[in-house]
Amino acid sequence: NPITTIQYEIPNDGNVRLVIYNILGQEVITLVNYDQWAGKYSVRWDGINQYGNQVASGTYFYFLKTNNNQSVKKMLLLK
Repeated sequence: NPITTIQYEIPNDGNVRLVIYNILGQEVITLVNYDQWAGKYSVRWDGINQYGNQVASGTYFYFLKTNNNQSVKKMLLLK
């Protein structure tokens, strides 16, 4: 089973939202949606969507939003 680890750092305490999107911009799954302290974190994604189904290999994007910042990064999921 494919597993990828997403590492991120937040500069200030606050709400963090990390969402995976497919190449069409459709939400695949929300991995993080809660308050976190400032610091470095990692979260694992096993290629399962919000409905419990394995997604296809391909390009995905993860969107990280905090109180003061947001960023988007691209990743490749291979089976």
